[in-house]
Amino acid sequence: MSLRPNIKHLIDAFPSAARHFSHHLNRRPQPPTPKQDPYALLKEDPVQVLSDLWVKSFSQTQKPFQNLTGFLSKLDLWVLAYQRACAHATGSYPPKNAIPSHTLSSLVSLRDAVVRSQFRWNSKLEQLIRSPKEKPITLLSRRKLESILSSGDPPFQDRVVQEVLLMILEPVFEARFSAKSHAFRPGRNPHTVIRTIRSNFAGYLWFIRGDLSEIIDNVNSSVVLGRVGESVKDRKVLSLIKSGLKEVGKRHNQLEDEGKTVSRKKRKKGQTRKRILNDDEPKPDPYWLRTFYDFSPEEAAEVPNYGYCGILSPLLMNVCLNELDYMIENKIVEFFRPSENDSIWKYSINDGCHNPSWPEFVPSSGKKKTRKMDYIRYAGHFLIGIRGPREEAVGIRKEIIEFCDRAFGIRLDNSKVGIEHITRGIQFLDHIVCRRIIHPTLRYTGNGGNIVREKGVGTLLSVTASLQQCIRQFRRLAFVKGDKDPEPLPCTPMLYSGQAHTNAQMNKLLETMADWYRYADNRKKIIGFCAYVIRSSLAKLYAARYRLKSRAKVYKIAARDLSRPLRESTNNSAPEYSDLLRMGLVEAIEGVQFSHMSLIPSCDYTPFPRNWVPDHEKLLQEYIRLQDAKFFCELNKSVKQQGLCLPQDKISEIVWDYKVLGCSSDRFRNDKETQNTP
Repeated sequence: MSLRPNIKHLIDAFPSAARHFSHHLNRRPQPPTPKQDPYALLKEDPVQVLSDLWVKSFSQTQKPFQNLTGFLSKLDLWVLAYQRACAHATGSYPPKNAIPSHTLSSLVSLRDAVVRSQFRWNSKLEQLIRSPKEKPITLLSRRKLESILSSGDPPFQDRVVQEVLLMILEPVFEARFSAKSHAFRPGRNPHTVIRTIRSNFAGYLWFIRGDLSEIIDNVNSSVVLGRVGESVKDRKVLSLIKSGLKEVGKRHNQLEDEGKTVSRKKRKKGQTRKRILNDDEPKPDPYWLRTFYDFSPEEAAEVPNYGYCGILSPLLMNVCLNELDYMIENKIVEFFRPSENDSIWKYSINDGCHNPSWPEFVPSSGKKKTRKMDYIRYAGHFLIGIRGPREEAVGIRKEIIEFCDRAFGIRLDNSKVGIEHITRGIQFLDHIVCRRIIHPTLRYTGNGGNIVREKGVGTLLSVTASLQQCIRQFRRLAFVKGDKDPEPLPCTPMLYSGQAHTNAQMNKLLETMADWYRYADNRKKIIGFCAYVIRSSLAKLYAARYRLKSRAKVYKIAARDLSRPLRESTNNSAPEYSDLLRMGLVEAIEGVQFSHMSLIPSCDYTPFPRNWVPDHEKLLQEYIRLQDAKFFCELNKSVKQQGLCLPQDKISEIVWDYKVLGCSSDRFRNDKETQNTP
C-alpha cells in the first residue's frame, strides 16, 4: 500500500504538513553513507563535558560563544538527553549500557540531521527516533494519519533536541543572568524569593508590583532571537532556535483549540472511566501531588511556551527579561542616596550591619532619610521596594513602562504595574508583605549616669501567608464552600480508597504545605487551618462511606486524628482490624498530622545573607579562583607573611568581631576607609 494516495487528500486540511510530505516524497535519494559503530563514538563522559562548559561560561561572562556546534556533535550528550527524555516519557531512567544499538544508530541520525540543518520541528511522520513505548508505524490508514497530524503531543525526538539545547545553553546564560531573577533557575525557588524579601526589603515604604505576563505571551520571536544572539554567535544553534520559534502564534492557537475541544468532550462525556495502565506506561501523579500543584500561586503557575521550544521556553523567557533586570539594577545604584542621620544604610548600599529582625524606629521617611530601592523577580512578576516619597515610585514606574515599550514593543498599562503602601500589605507568591508596629522598651544612660527606660515605637517587616488566598484555593478545589466562614466539604475523589491510603495521601499533602509555608510568620495558624479543613473533609467522607451520619460520630470512633479503624455498622461479621493487621492483610492507619497546634512547627527564621549566592555558583567561582596562578602566588605570600592559623582560632576571631563590632573586622575597616575618603 502506497503512502502517496493517503496524503494527497489531506493537502487541503493540512497544507503545512503536506508541503513537508511532498518534499520528503520528491527528494532525490542520497548515496548511502558507510555505517559506523555507534559505540565507538562514545568517547567522553557527558557530565565532565557539561562541567567544563559551566566552568568556561562562568570564567568568560563577557565573551559571546562562537562555536557551540562542537557540543551538538558529541554523541555522549545526545545519549544523556535521550535518557532524560525517556525518564519524562516512561517514568524510568534507562542506564547507558542498556540502550540498544539500533537506538544509538537512530541518535546518530538525529544528531547528523541537527548538525546538517535538516531537522524539522513537529515532524510526526518522519521521526528519526521514537520513544520506547511507541510502536513503529508500518501502514497508515486515513483515520490514523489524521489523528497523528491533529494530535497536540510533540514528537519524542523534539524532546531529545530540546534536552540537548537546554544542556548546552543553560550554563551559557546562567553566568550572565542577574542575581535578582529566581524563576526556572537551578538553586533558586520561591523560598529564596521569600527569604530575600524578609532579609533585604525591611525599611521600604512603597512597593511596585509588576505583572509582565502580557510581554511573555506576546513577545515577538525576533526579539527573543535577538537576545539569544547577543551571547551565542553560533549560526546553527541560532537557526535551530529560530525554526522552533517560527510557529509561536500558530502553536498558541493550536493549544487554545485543543483546550476548547477537551472542554467540549468533558461536557459531553463527563468523567473518563478508569483504565488499566500498560507495563511501560508511567503512573499518573498521586492525588496529593496534583492537589498541591493546584495550590501553586499565580506567579509560579504560569509556564511560558514558545513555539516548539518546549522545555527551552523558560530559559528563553529569562533571556528576554534579563535586560530589564540589569536596567533596574543600574537604577538601584543611581537611586541610592545615603544619610548619616538614618538608622540603616548610612554609608554604603551593601551595608550589612542592619539586622532585619531589629525594629526600625518610625518615621521612616523624610528629607534626612536614606533613599534606597531593591528589586526581585520571579518569572513574569516582580517586586520593587522603595524608601522615599511616592513621586519617585511613580517616576520609576514610568521608566519601566517606557523601557518595556522600547525593548519589547509592548506598552504596559498602569494597572499592570501597581504602586502600594506597606501598610496595605503587598501580596507576592501567596504571601503578604506588611509592616508590624511594636513598642519596645528603650534603655540608655542619661545625664548623671542614670539609666533611662522609656517606651519607643518601631516597625518590623512581616511576611505572612495569605489566609484568604488559601481559602480561595480550597474553594476552587471543592474542599470548602463559602468565603468568610468556610464550611468543609467531603473529599469525594478519595471515596473508593481505604482509610489507610486516604490518611497517607492527606499526610503527604499536609507535610508539603507545611514546607511551602515554612518561612511565613503565621505558619502555625495557616497550617492549623489547612489541617482543620482536610481533617473535617475526611471526617465527612468517612461519615458518608461508613454510614455514620455526622462528623461527631466519626471523631468518637476514629479519634481526633482519624487513626482508629472504621467499618460499616451493618458488617458486624467482619474480622477485627487488629487481627487483619497482624496477618498483614491490611495497612497500618496513620493519624492525620497536625491535629494539635503544638505539633505544628514554627516559622523558620534562619538568617539569610543579603548577597546570597547558590551553592553551585559558589563552588564554580571557587574552582575558577583555584585555577588562577595569581591566586596561588598571593596565597603563598600571605602564608609566608602571616603564617598558618588553626580553624578554631579563626572562628573565635570572627565570633568576637561580630559580638563587638556587629560585623567582621575586615568589613569594619573598609567602612571606615569609605567614611574617611572625601
